Amino acid sequence: MANIFFIGFMGTGKSTVGRALTERIGWKFIDTDQEIVRREKRSIPEIFASQGEAYYRELESQVIADVARNDNQVVTTGGGAVLRRENLCHMRKNGFIISLHATPEAIIERVRNQSDRPLLQQGELTEQVHRLLRERAGLYDQADLIIDTTTLTVREIVEQILRAPNVPLR
Repeated sequence: MANIFFIGFMGTGKSTVGRALTERIGWKFIDTDQEIVRREKRSIPEIFASQGEAYYRELESQVIADVARNDNQVVTTGGGAVLRRENLCHMRKNGFIISLHATPEAIIERVRNQSDRPLLQQGELTEQVHRLLRERAGLYDQADLIIDTTTLTVREIVEQILRAPNVPLR
């Protein structure tokens, strides 16, 4: 078998959908952000504040490389995991990549009251979301399956994944 990796911008539903898919297929669930917090024994905002984004991205790459060595896992990644080509390479070597998309308006509504998003703490939320989406344009499209979550329920998204050809569940 292999793994299923979720990529996508923050607020597109990666963690929620990943957990729901895990419940349906019985694989192990891993959230790379939670794994970083576990290894570092501090929150992601604390990591960003004390050592910066570059240090965080290095930790993220280490976790993705480590996780990709195993099988039968549903893995959710941080929104910026696609910024390093090596991360996509590790995911692709032993996994099927699903990208979740949503409209900027849906993303803004979903993340509006979340204080644990370091990259959204600098400036106006709408401006920050649009800027980051522009910077990452095309990177999320490198997935094996792309699903727009804007108007779908979690159950509908999981059903699309289960029905999609080539998902390594069979």
